[in-house]
Amino acid sequence: MPEESLLERRARLLGPAYRLFYEAPLHPVRGEGVWLDDADGKRYLDAYNNVASVGHCHPHVVEAIARQASVLNTHTRYLHEGVLDYAERLLATMPPALGHAMFTCTGSEANDLAMRIAKAHTKAEGLIVTRFAYHGVTESIAQASPSLGRFVQLGKTVRTVPPPDSYRVPPEDQGRAFAAGVRAAIADLQAHGMRPAALMVDTVFSSDGIFTDPAGFLNEAVAAIREAGGIFIADEVQPGLGRTGDAFWGFMRHESLVPDIVTMGKPLGNGHPLAGLAVQPEVLAAFGRECRYFNTFGGNPVSMAAGMAVLDVIEREGLMANAQRVGRHLRAGLSKLAERHELIGDVRGAGLFVGLELVTDRRARTPATAETVRVVNGLRERQVLLSATGEHANTLKIRPPLVFSEANADLLIGTLDEVLARL
Repeated sequence: MPEESLLERRARLLGPAYRLFYEAPLHPVRGEGVWLDDADGKRYLDAYNNVASVGHCHPHVVEAIARQASVLNTHTRYLHEGVLDYAERLLATMPPALGHAMFTCTGSEANDLAMRIAKAHTKAEGLIVTRFAYHGVTESIAQASPSLGRFVQLGKTVRTVPPPDSYRVPPEDQGRAFAAGVRAAIADLQAHGMRPAALMVDTVFSSDGIFTDPAGFLNEAVAAIREAGGIFIADEVQPGLGRTGDAFWGFMRHESLVPDIVTMGKPLGNGHPLAGLAVQPEVLAAFGRECRYFNTFGGNPVSMAAGMAVLDVIEREGLMANAQRVGRHLRAGLSKLAERHELIGDVRGAGLFVGLELVTDRRARTPATAETVRVVNGLRERQVLLSATGEHANTLKIRPPLVFSEANADLLIGTLDEVLARL
């Protein structure tokens, strides 16, 4: 079907709130590994899609979903071994203190549930997030997701803090500066007659611009929220499943840090709608006494089969080690590009979660927002897909499936070199 017709039907049927990537929208019809094929037969390198965590249409995951769907699909109000086997295996990837698992369909639901648990446990209501955070689209979590746009009203119980900007804050000051923001937010909540229930952060700060280092900088802020009676929620929807290369979950990069709740999203199922959380039993106790939890599709046998298959692939194919090796290669190549292109201000990240901040003035570190739009669209024209992130949308967000190879990284680097040269 011609693109113009699809665009017309989309506007007519889906309404005005949806948005498309790129100035020339992409129409993929098939995916395989790190590749997406469009309706005209062009093949695109996907350097952006973490939801297909182990690669588009991985045959082991597809087969597991199909096999279980052909036998049984019900819900967690019946007994079934699948949800128990998966919960046991998932929890085994985390510190022992995180003893319970609960399942949802989306990361938004998981974060919403995490906040309900936090409020029941602390008997408080305040939530602290970073200044350009994204945590989901339910009403309560959208009110704690300032990156959704200026028309989203932050909740009255929500406070935002500056992200840990490793490009502008020296490494030795990172933890102290971030904790100072958290303490100021706690004080502001208290000044308005509220107590903090939780500090919630995406542990690579992906919407804020991707800030991963130095390891350990989160600890002081977590200590501050706990001193004030709140808990720490680690949003692992994007950094989890070995993506950072040096840890299976992003929070594990911060020395002995153990969150009170860990939330996870669709990468668990390689795009199948599987999400959930892990929680310390004593944190869940009050919620368990006061509420019953039920989610028709969360924890269903087909989703559990998808989740088990994803863990199989990560283990069998050594994808965490691959993320570390290929990520190191990618960052080294991008750093060499920075020697030739003044627009590149900073290369940062861990494993296969890389941020490339573009600036118009390296000394002033002025965000190159307009130029970043041109780069993203220039790459799309040359069949490489990624996007931009950060408050000024000037950081290239490179977050490919975990099967990304060094050859894929070289293709990305070479194509980016061409695009930057033409600006």
